[in-house]
Amino acid sequence: MSITVKNISVTYNCINQSNTFTNGDFISGQVILDVAKDTQMQSLSVKIKGKAEVCWTERHGQTTVVYSDKEKYYSVQRFFVSENKTHGNEREMLHDPYGQPYSSVVAPGRHVYPFTFQLPLQHFPPSFKGSVGKIAYSLEAKLERAMRVSSKDKAEFHYVPKPDLPGPELLAPQYGTKDKQMKLFTSGSVSMNINTEKIGYYLGEGLKVLAEVQNNSSRLIKPKYCLYEKHSFFARGKRRLHLHNLLKEEGEPIEPNSKKTVTKVLSIPPSLPTSILNCRILKVEYRLKVYLDVPYASDPEIKFPVVILPPQLVSGATNSDFGVWNEPIESNMYPNPPLMAPLAPPLHVVSPGQFGAPGYPGPPHIPLGASGYPGPPLDQVGAPGFPGPPGQFGPKSHLPDPSAPPPYQDYQLYPKLPDHPQKS
Repeated sequence: MSITVKNISVTYNCINQSNTFTNGDFISGQVILDVAKDTQMQSLSVKIKGKAEVCWTERHGQTTVVYSDKEKYYSVQRFFVSENKTHGNEREMLHDPYGQPYSSVVAPGRHVYPFTFQLPLQHFPPSFKGSVGKIAYSLEAKLERAMRVSSKDKAEFHYVPKPDLPGPELLAPQYGTKDKQMKLFTSGSVSMNINTEKIGYYLGEGLKVLAEVQNNSSRLIKPKYCLYEKHSFFARGKRRLHLHNLLKEEGEPIEPNSKKTVTKVLSIPPSLPTSILNCRILKVEYRLKVYLDVPYASDPEIKFPVVILPPQLVSGATNSDFGVWNEPIESNMYPNPPLMAPLAPPLHVVSPGQFGAPGYPGPPHIPLGASGYPGPPLDQVGAPGFPGPPGQFGPKSHLPDPSAPPPYQDYQLYPKLPDHPQKS
């Protein structure tokens, strides 16, 4: 039995070297459909969505309990082809670059359907993948045919929100004090006063720790530093906690019956996930632990919260890096798109004589040089190497102005979401 749909895939175009997107960016791509013979489609669509989800299991006696939850941020679906209506409202349709609806019948070969979405201006948590939960942003293509299983493909993209300027709470210094009286094999006492410059740090930035240690004990002690991450997952009133040490370092030893002030700078690894504090079902937090290594006694320790921020961009960053992040954000969350040049038409690879065949009308006849046709500049038609069809063009003074922008369908790239979106 031959396979009618050989492949369906969805791809997107990178906009920077890091292959990341941020709020307000336009993400363009293509749905590519390969079929082996004439194919009737009920619908062909592309969806962009973002959501967080957690799931884990626990054993309680002889019972296994599943804990799971989801948090949906947005979901927008557009259709290239659709024969049905949804809840009485017409589905949002995409047209080809000529402004014509796509045919529901495709001929054998490869067909490419371009699309463009704009990410919301609202701040959402960054992409993240943990042990029992993740935050994922993706594009999904879906082909539906009568009496056939749906064909799907998905491509995830990496989302990083624009970095906000740290507020006063993240720039405030932190202080901590700890005293300990020694017992058993060690006599005397130790005390330490610890402070850091602030709470919020950018990836790759140095974390400066100032420690003032009073060693009134009979032992040599060492200040030690540990930066660790704390992942929390929430579902059905339960929490799953994962802790992992990122780096450990030691300070200079402090002699018995002496006082010393020690400064230590810890380098925050540039590859860490940023802190996630605005998600209901999962959190990514960081802690700095400073403690004294005391022989034959429990170690006194002080813990400070640390907030890891996205990399700080210099003024004048452009779309070739992470997009223009220094521009003011508009209050409209779903703006209309700017005028854009028409995208390349769908690529139909067919044998001769199939254009215009029943069920496959093909693209409408539009003369070269007509307004809206994404062909070569009109003043190049007839030039060497591009003779063009003879006898179709009059004097150049009667041609349309090639510098004028082509007509483009004005539609809402990101329509308003319903108050209670359905789970995907």
